[in-house]
Amino acid sequence: MDAVRVALLREVLAGTEWLGATRRFAGVLRGSVVSHGGGLLLVGTAVYEPWHLAAHLVDEAAWSGTPELAPTLVRHDARPCDPAHLAVGLGRIEAARRGETLLVASPSGDAPLLERVSAARRAGVLILSLGPGEGELTALSHETLAVPDGSELGLDTVQHLVSAAAGETLPPPRGRRRFGDRLAHLAERLTAPPPPPW
Repeated sequence: MDAVRVALLREVLAGTEWLGATRRFAGVLRGSVVSHGGGLLLVGTAVYEPWHLAAHLVDEAAWSGTPELAPTLVRHDARPCDPAHLAVGLGRIEAARRGETLLVASPSGDAPLLERVSAARRAGVLILSLGPGEGELTALSHETLAVPDGSELGLDTVQHLVSAAAGETLPPPRGRRRFGDRLAHLAERLTAPPPPPW
């Protein structure tokens, strides 16, 4: 789904709670990785690997000038012979420490993954989850965006909204801004990708 389709989807969802919920969740995600200088791990289950979300977060990281949003995709069946960006296995979750963020995108949790998520939480890792909104994964998470079975939006669609919202430039704080802040804002506007053609 490209930026134009995401914009159209947002228009369709105007007035629903999905826009606010995805923006709040994305704000927590962005705030956690930016404040710690990165360290975003992304994992799914053995049957559901969030490749698409990883790709969109990498794109948003580049477009927004926020490299901290680019995740490390943690895979259940990673092999040493895989390309480097696909060779990160579940051991990376066990090695995670305070200051890192673990985003679990899954339609359901599985026991081996939940054990690792629990250990990461005890080690001080911030746990975020996109999924059913109930069960052990939700209990382990610091922040959850619930996408229950049978909801009007599926997990894949919600991932598009979250990744787009995570890459949005946050509005500047109210009040008097310093010259450097104004200059940085101008540079962002000048280097931003062009608006989509209508």
